Amino acid sequence: MKLYNTLTRKKEEFIPLEPGKVKMYVCGPTVYNLIHIGNARPMIFFDTVRRYLEYKGYDVNYVSNFTDVDDKIINKAIEEGVSANEIAERYIEECKKDMAGMNVKPATVHPLATQEICGMLDMIGTLIEKGYAYDVDGTVYYRTRKFKDYGKLSKKNIDDLEAGARIAVAEQKEDPMDFVLWKPKKDGEPYWESPWSEGRPGWHIECSVMSKKYLGDEIDIHGGGEDLIFPHHENEIAQSEATSGKSFAKYWMHNAFLNIDNKKMSKSLGNFFTVRDISEKYDLQVLRFFMLSAHYRSPLNFSGDLMEAAKNGLDRIVTAAENLKHLVKSAGQGNMSEEEGKLIEEADSFIKKFEEAMDDDFNTADAVSALFELVKFANTHASSDHSEEFLQNLLDKIVKLSDILGLIVLKKEEILDEDIEALIQERQDARKSKNFARADEIRDQLADMGILLEDTREGVKWKRA
Repeated sequence: MKLYNTLTRKKEEFIPLEPGKVKMYVCGPTVYNLIHIGNARPMIFFDTVRRYLEYKGYDVNYVSNFTDVDDKIINKAIEEGVSANEIAERYIEECKKDMAGMNVKPATVHPLATQEICGMLDMIGTLIEKGYAYDVDGTVYYRTRKFKDYGKLSKKNIDDLEAGARIAVAEQKEDPMDFVLWKPKKDGEPYWESPWSEGRPGWHIECSVMSKKYLGDEIDIHGGGEDLIFPHHENEIAQSEATSGKSFAKYWMHNAFLNIDNKKMSKSLGNFFTVRDISEKYDLQVLRFFMLSAHYRSPLNFSGDLMEAAKNGLDRIVTAAENLKHLVKSAGQGNMSEEEGKLIEEADSFIKKFEEAMDDDFNTADAVSALFELVKFANTHASSDHSEEFLQNLLDKIVKLSDILGLIVLKKEEILDEDIEALIQERQDARKSKNFARADEIRDQLADMGILLEDTREGVKWKRA
């Protein structure tokens, strides 16, 4: 398996630090509002990375934080006249609902910044002791120039960065490029006690501390959107490696931006969409499928037409799986024939193509193409003439690949009330005896009860209206 490492700007063979185990940290959202579709891309992509690594047999320790103390959260709290904690708790719960809708599995741990303050104080103290940080009237800054490898991730030159930097009037930095580790409280803000001042942490320190606590000094994969490369991830490296003296993350992965109708998403342009907005028009599985339809390092353009195309594509997979499920139920018992065995061997080639795509820097676009080929193969070769074993094998393959992508293609079985079950059977009996008037009457009755019937060659299918 190869993945593109932002640190080296090339594809590298993936070799975890410890055989069979993967330690993975992905920066999560700042919870001051509903998450937008730009937040959704890394959530969906890195969840898919995790799923594929688990499919390959790795034990994945996946950590993704919630930033629950921040200027935006505080401003929202002031605006609503509530505590910052209330805002954070509300939007963490809303975020979890959206994640569930997108079938993003909960991380192994979802740490909260406010619950890791002690670790932040310890790390800041260590950085001061080592000469990497200094206190100016209660504000603690990181000495960027002291970390000789600063800029190695973003490939930025510190002298060029300094030329464009400005020091705010209230700041007393030694150098314009130094960044904040701890800052004193302002009136009405949440704060914590520290050796330097009553205050709160800077943004960058939290991820260094949480990664260290839950994964150790060295991790395999650190991920996030490309907007985090500088300064957030660059500063994480500086803090973590200065503290531990070890290399922080072996592989850095970053997804590209999401545009709306070929323009950058922004509230001022009126093209800003939350995941909740999208859920009002589409099942969030469609959003997930759309996000995976392009390679993660390619910019992705969001539009109504492309979402419709994604919906149609996902429907093709779901329909194929549902048809196979019905064929399995009605198929005769018995093992696969020799001819069916050869067809299954042919179907295995699509599994191989899928794995080759995912092994090549998680190319979900090509993986989806391989899944479509498998679906087309199943549609062509599956019929009521085939054995149950053959049909089930094809269904299992489609479900397996879909599950790696986080796509739910088989609806959960719903138990109908006994009266409804009896009506469906009565309608079947009426059709057999050519009493079509009664059959139509029962269909209308079921429709009034919110049960829609569809007569297919695989038998009667139903769904709730």
